[in-house]
Amino acid sequence: MKILFIHQNFPGQFLYLAPALRARGHDCRALTDLKNQRQAQIPVLRYRHDLPPPDPAATRLGRNFTQMNDRGVSVARACLQLRDKHGYTPDVIFGHSGWGETLFLKEVWPTAKLIVYAEFYYRGVGCDVGFDPEFSRPGFDAVMTAQARAGHLGQSLLHADAGLAPTKWQASTYPPALQPLIKVIFDGVNTKTMVPNPSASLSLPDGRVLRDGDEVLTFVNRNLEPYRGYHSFIRALPDVMTARPAAQVVIVGGDDVSYGAAAPKGQTWKQMFLDEVKDRLDLSRVHFLGKVPYPHFVALMQISRVHAYLTYPFVLSWSMLEAMSAGAYVVGSRTAPVEELIEDGVNGRLVDFFDIKGWSAALTEGLAAPDRFLPLRKAARQTILDKYDLHGICLPRMVDYVESFAPTAG
Repeated sequence: MKILFIHQNFPGQFLYLAPALRARGHDCRALTDLKNQRQAQIPVLRYRHDLPPPDPAATRLGRNFTQMNDRGVSVARACLQLRDKHGYTPDVIFGHSGWGETLFLKEVWPTAKLIVYAEFYYRGVGCDVGFDPEFSRPGFDAVMTAQARAGHLGQSLLHADAGLAPTKWQASTYPPALQPLIKVIFDGVNTKTMVPNPSASLSLPDGRVLRDGDEVLTFVNRNLEPYRGYHSFIRALPDVMTARPAAQVVIVGGDDVSYGAAAPKGQTWKQMFLDEVKDRLDLSRVHFLGKVPYPHFVALMQISRVHAYLTYPFVLSWSMLEAMSAGAYVVGSRTAPVEELIEDGVNGRLVDFFDIKGWSAALTEGLAAPDRFLPLRKAARQTILDKYDLHGICLPRMVDYVESFAPTAG
């Protein structure tokens, strides 16, 4: 088959799938934003998208819809060039629907099968909006804004042949009428890379070397922000570090914003919440590493005695599953979709997202008595091996799924 992947940050969720399909003899190509310079294992084409943002006063709640449609137009025009100037027509298109890139592809290639990566559907109630009253006040305006943000996502799936979501809960955020279109397959965890390793070590910027067996508490996210519970975690640290004077806290994440609103002007969420508690912390034992190379992340999960993962009811981070695969003891927030993977007291712990005292107690307990939680660590890895293993389960299922859309003879 001719398979075209579309993702503004390619390879994204197609990191393993695209080369796997190519290895099976399919003609795989990708289309991505010109500004994306990530390396890929298949031929990559690029489209230009440089439109100014729409006028908020003119578009109001339609601003998000306008922006996504504008990107969809840029992608569609690039695809017209592929069709008309180069004679290219894919059999299957697999694109992420989050930025509007798939909106008009059926108008270019009506016979192609279109699969969209249906990662999340915004809702006014029951998901991220209004979940954290410190930053998102519940109210009808917020509900309307969320519903407006979802407009292009519904349109993308409605015009596609099928959708794919990584977790059952994320699929369930879509309207009931659209859910039958969605198949649930997680992207997969490389359990041969993310594996327990008693010999692992990590050198910190101050020269200290951390090893398996050390009292290490970890927190990892792409960016340090409220959506991923950085504020709850950092507020829990003073009691943890007082109770555990030998503990080393390693925090990975940038100062930008991946989700939600930016910090007040001139500030970062990282510094803003650290300033709340820094007078009660031994900062020589708190290590902010920023964004790290993947091998450093792997080593960090292998030496972690306790790994904290928090999220609003929103998209699940790969890092949580990778931590479980590495045999880390994960203390997670009692939120969807974390609860889909972690069963409290069986393969990890669950704590209410806002329960600062509860977080302090759970993290302290995990650091103080590591042997007690060895069965949970082993169960966490087994969960990934049994249900989320990349090469044994997820990738073969995803390959079969894409190949099921092969055109029939005649």
